[in-house]
Amino acid sequence: MNDVTIVRAIHVIAVVLWIGGVGMVTTVLLPAVRQFKSAEDRVAFFERLERRFAWQARGTTLVTGASGFFMVQRLDLWPQFGSGQYWYLDAMVAVWVLFTFMLFVAEPLFLDRWFAVQARRDPNRIFSIIQRLHWVLLVLSLITVGGAVAGAHGLSLFG
Repeated sequence: MNDVTIVRAIHVIAVVLWIGGVGMVTTVLLPAVRQFKSAEDRVAFFERLERRFAWQARGTTLVTGASGFFMVQRLDLWPQFGSGQYWYLDAMVAVWVLFTFMLFVAEPLFLDRWFAVQARRDPNRIFSIIQRLHWVLLVLSLITVGGAVAGAHGLSLFG
């Protein structure tokens, strides 16, 4: 095995944990939390679980970014960026940047506080917004993962 094969395996494992976690939060956790009768219990439970998952998401996005950068550099994939044939490379970076911004910048600087204020005002509304946002992120992520797997195996949708 060469170094790229090992790093690719690490990359895939990190993506599975990261996007799988987003899928779990989106399709299982958020709908279950919305069923809680007490708004206070709903907010407290969600914040407790989301805080724990945030650390997993941060770790896996860091591993995903580092391993992705390593492979791009090692395989000299820079020329493929911006090419329609390799759209999934740009999509992978865009999804990674979006999540990285959310996890490392937006949440700690303002989103956590905003969520707390909004959850006190109207918990049903804020949970609807959060669930829609998670669905958008999950769908974008799954399109990207599917495109990357198909593209890595020779399927070209554009170009």
